Amino acid sequence: MACLITIAGITLDCQPSLGGIKQVWITQYADVKSVTVDPDSNMISAITLETSAKWYNYQFRKATGSLTSTLNVDESAGVNYVSNELALVFTKMETAKRVEIAALSIGQLAVVVEDSNGKYWFLGKDDYVSASAGTGVTGTAKGDQNAYTLTLSTDSDSYPYELSAEAIQSVVGA
Repeated sequence: MACLITIAGITLDCQPSLGGIKQVWITQYADVKSVTVDPDSNMISAITLETSAKWYNYQFRKATGSLTSTLNVDESAGVNYVSNELALVFTKMETAKRVEIAALSIGQLAVVVEDSNGKYWFLGKDDYVSASAGTGVTGTAKGDQNAYTLTLSTDSDSYPYELSAEAIQSVVGA
């Protein structure tokens, strides 16, 4: 028997579409009490944290961060999931950044990403986000990059969910 799905088409979007991400907010995955998806909009309408928990903002230079979501399908095995990789670059190696990146690299996290189009995306709905790679580089020449890079990854049932205005406020205004 065939799987029944509902499709509706995609219309041409004439608005500009900008690449890159602006900033991210991170919290402990264990501190996320609930994530609510609105069935009508298919967007996250609420993210509730434990009482004392909060979102922490991470900023970086433009054109240095990215979010890549890759659909993985194996028809014969019945496998269908999305791998998400969030790549962040924090310029200028220094102790405070080294300590923070070390903490992130061993944590189980939930992440909200603001892209360059002003959309907010949630990573951590199905499972926690964790570090999968990282580097620290001094560069060779004076004009080379001196920075830490960190890649955070998670596998999920679907592409990242967009946050509604109410859910954004609970993260950004927290």
